[in-house]
Amino acid sequence: MTASIGVIGSGTWGTALAVLLAAKGHQVTIWSAIEKEVESLSKERSHPNLPGVTISDTILITGDLGTAMGEKDLLVSAVPSIFVRPTAAKMKAFLKPGQVIVNVAKGIEETTLMTLSQVIEDEIPGADVAVLSGPSHAEEVSRGLPTTCVAGARSKKTAEWVQDVFMNEVFRVYTSPDVLGIELGGSLKNVIALAAGIADGLGYGDNTKAALITRGIAEITRLGIAMGGKAPTFGGLTGIGDLIVTCASMHSRNRRAGILIGQGMTMEQAMDRVHMVVEGVHSAKAALALAERYQQSMPIVEQVNQVLFAGKSPREAVNDLMLRDKRREASDLLWE
Repeated sequence: MTASIGVIGSGTWGTALAVLLAAKGHQVTIWSAIEKEVESLSKERSHPNLPGVTISDTILITGDLGTAMGEKDLLVSAVPSIFVRPTAAKMKAFLKPGQVIVNVAKGIEETTLMTLSQVIEDEIPGADVAVLSGPSHAEEVSRGLPTTCVAGARSKKTAEWVQDVFMNEVFRVYTSPDVLGIELGGSLKNVIALAAGIADGLGYGDNTKAALITRGIAEITRLGIAMGGKAPTFGGLTGIGDLIVTCASMHSRNRRAGILIGQGMTMEQAMDRVHMVVEGVHSAKAALALAERYQQSMPIVEQVNQVLFAGKSPREAVNDLMLRDKRREASDLLWE
């Protein structure tokens, strides 16, 4: 089965997925809003942040959104979270009946607290929006290293079709109806990864990292279930799986930014040094606002916000986390 696919966004993740899809035999077009990027990618057939990866000559690269979307079976929304709404607004004019939009970006819109699929649906009412998420760094997917993800959609038919389009011998795709849980796991883990990076920058060790990952998924799960997500999702690939890889890998821009903050840089300086969008910074305020709205305790998220936006020292934030009131690990486990 082959499909005609438009990848909306030419960052590392959009480009990696375009390379993956073209290698499977699909007809792929990449769209970029930046004219110089279109020219560079078309000429060099490589992405500066994906060294050693060749963009096949079969992939068309364009700055015209109508060309990228016209006559396509499936559209991959791969722009950074802060650009999802304005891009979706532009896409509305070109969307054809029956086209599926697969959002692969991760984040929560700060002003509305919507997930990104909700943002797309808000701009394009009636659109068939699916999501693809999981522990999947672009640097590894583009090189064909074994990876697993989850395709989430409102309907089983859409989820299974997305699964068929993307899945190959090195890219395994599962399906799930829990779109909300998938997106919350994918966005909130970026905030925890900032904390993990900060701990690394401070010189802390594996014990600290393990604690942040474990207590981080506890925070994500509490909020996710309160919002309507399903517990198994947070224990799966798009929950703990994505959290582990983002907290542990140097491919993670959130972890890298956190390391720089832990070493003394401001949030702005760290973002400039990373040279790519650090989604956790944009999701941190939204995560805290959601915790307050749903009355859920998220102490790691609270401390990350204090460090990012209130000038709190990273070392003091870790100290405050360690000296919180004593409590049980799991409140539903009781002595007989």
